[in-house]
Amino acid sequence: MIAKDLISETVPALRTSNTGSEALNWMEAFRVSHLPIVNNNSFLGLVSDTDIYDLNAPEEPLGNHQLSLMSPYVYYNQHIYSIIELASRLKLSVVPVLKENKEYLGLITQTDLLKNFAELIAAHTPGGIVEIEVPSYDYSISAITRIIEDSDTKVLSFYVSQHENSNMLNITIKLNREDITPVLRAFDRYEYNVTASYSEYSAVDEVVKKNYDALIRYLNI
Repeated sequence: MIAKDLISETVPALRTSNTGSEALNWMEAFRVSHLPIVNNNSFLGLVSDTDIYDLNAPEEPLGNHQLSLMSPYVYYNQHIYSIIELASRLKLSVVPVLKENKEYLGLITQTDLLKNFAELIAAHTPGGIVEIEVPSYDYSISAITRIIEDSDTKVLSFYVSQHENSNMLNITIKLNREDITPVLRAFDRYEYNVTASYSEYSAVDEVVKKNYDALIRYLNI
């Protein structure tokens, strides 16, 4: 999933001929706090609503003002992880996308970025989540996935983060089933430290369902 596939089809860029007031109206309409300024496909920089609020004459064209524009951007072929890192670090509501020759292609909104990242990590796919903690020297993705697959379960997404000033890794695993009991038992059997688990599956609901099915079979006899 790369930048060119995430470009918004609705949010426009500003021109230096647009006024500060127009810029604020567009930001409000599209629910963003930044917009790029582009002339003839040339990216001039990113203006924020704060920049415009500070203008003495917002009714004048942006080109009439001495704006201190920041110029963050990503290239069209950069991965979504790089885009998220930039947007997070600079607290951007939009990220401009450029060709290698610096020609402006479009922008990615924070909303679209979040939506596509949710698809990437299978956030909308039903399934349980398990978090385990392992020492970095004992980390093996193949060993962990083998335990899961031996429990008749598949991994939908797998993320690793490291504790600050520690050699411990926190691993978050999205699974393809709601009943993750077999996986939890397997991790316990192999002495993995399960720090958290999340599932909408209820053993009580399963018992009720089995009893209901048994009753229906009895009534159909």
